[in-house]
Amino acid sequence: MSTYTLRLSEPERARYRMMAQSARQAEADLWRAAGIVEGAHVADVGCGPGAVLALIAEDVGPSGYVTGVDSDAEAVAAAQSEIVSTGLRNAAVRVGTAQATGLEPASLDVAVLRHVLAHNGGIEHEIVGHLATLVRPGGAVYLVDVDLTATRLRPVPPELADLVEAYVGFHRHLGNDPQVGLRLADLATDVGLVIEDFRGWYTIMEVPPGLRPPAWAARDAMVDSGVISRADVERWGSALQRLDDEPQRPRMFAAMFAAVCRRPDS
Repeated sequence: MSTYTLRLSEPERARYRMMAQSARQAEADLWRAAGIVEGAHVADVGCGPGAVLALIAEDVGPSGYVTGVDSDAEAVAAAQSEIVSTGLRNAAVRVGTAQATGLEPASLDVAVLRHVLAHNGGIEHEIVGHLATLVRPGGAVYLVDVDLTATRLRPVPPELADLVEAYVGFHRHLGNDPQVGLRLADLATDVGLVIEDFRGWYTIMEVPPGLRPPAWAARDAMVDSGVISRADVERWGSALQRLDDEPQRPRMFAAMFAAVCRRPDS
């Protein structure tokens, strides 16, 4: 059984792939600065269904290697399928947690952690501290996360006005920090890493018909937690379906943060 609150449906996997391509374009210089280059050995921790992992494998080339790690067996199976379908020979995936990956200490050039800390409130320091042990001296930990409270959809149908707010409330209910992106530099320096770059930006994208936000993928978990009701799900589902037919596509604005964090040489 999957432990994901974001149910891995095919539309959700399509969202992962689209966001991965957007990330690679927006963060190209940061990827290079972190060391995601030809020949690098990289771990994608919290790799989910493998969309970013596949792109990293392309960038490090046949002389490099990427290991994906995820705590969810269904996500690992999806990532393995992504590796096979793209014909990659320099990537593998395994089950493990972000704070206990099972990877060898000081074995990596780069440890990547994307959108994981926002789902692991209370153990953020433990996770970043573990990643710092995985990279060799001079290697980098590359962190990416969000400020969910700053997410916007414009124009937004009235029936969807509370969707993001409910999702933020759900994360707080779980003990997560929906603004953890603001803390990336602090988390890294607390475990002895040196900040080389820390920046934020808005990802702005036109939402294509059929695409669903993370809150929709988490709807069952949100109902089970008591944060929303089945009536909310029905209301949002109908509004999203109507939105698919609108000729004017809405735009999503998502606040993103990234930090390139270097392990000192000595």
